[in-house]
Amino acid sequence: MCALNRQCLHGVTLLMDPEVPCGVTLAFTERTGGFSEGEFASLNLGSRCGDNLQQVQKNRQLVLEALGAGEFFSQLLIPHQVHGSKVVCLTSNTSEAFELAQAEAEAGADAIVCTVQNTPVMLAFADCVPVILVAPGGFAVAHSGWKGTIARISARATEALCQATGAKSSEVKAYIGPHIGGADYEVSPELIQMFSQEFGSGVVDRASGERYLDLGYAVRAALVDAGVRASSIEEVTDSTASTTERFFSYRAEHGKCGRHAAVAYMAESRVEDV
Repeated sequence: MCALNRQCLHGVTLLMDPEVPCGVTLAFTERTGGFSEGEFASLNLGSRCGDNLQQVQKNRQLVLEALGAGEFFSQLLIPHQVHGSKVVCLTSNTSEAFELAQAEAEAGADAIVCTVQNTPVMLAFADCVPVILVAPGGFAVAHSGWKGTIARISARATEALCQATGAKSSEVKAYIGPHIGGADYEVSPELIQMFSQEFGSGVVDRASGERYLDLGYAVRAALVDAGVRASSIEEVTDSTASTTERFFSYRAEHGKCGRHAAVAYMAESRVEDV
């Protein structure tokens, strides 16, 4: 599986798979190159963190343009993320299906499965784990905070993607985006115990201490348990809390920051590339 490449397009920095797997263009954004100012500088893609919404919309448009999807801005699906396990599926290209998926996403969801061409999906992050899944015929984007991780939302999204596309879980490629690393994520003993019971002792970053949680490990374990091949999982290992010059970090920036994003779409001209 090809490693993600760091590219600068339209002035924004993106982590992308140049192979465009299964015809899906996907990226994790960094925080530079946008229009937002102050603590949101500058490519803030989150609309619920206090930033000027006009700037956020301009940033979102800029990212889509960088991905070659600027003309599909009106079709952009962005959920209201609630740290849950709900997965919204868009499997029909009718306007009614889009409006229904949009309403479900805005009501609260943390993953979107899409098998429709020219419909970008974007979720926002600032320490939580971004996950993009790709299979022949579709993709999914998921938000896996600690609550979503313990609920195995990445596995739920994998199952929903396979159901929507008819693909096998062994055909799924998974991309784990920039998130807080274990060395930066000290949590309560109770949370460590909960995760250890669910995912095994490897979820503890013992090199840093007994209370340091490796969310990436847990997400990888959930994906493998769902049938995704370990060799088909690509992970960005840079910790958001240690690289705030590149990414937003809720913990490192004391809750006052913007959001980077995971974004994907399937273009018509690429749909045959499986």
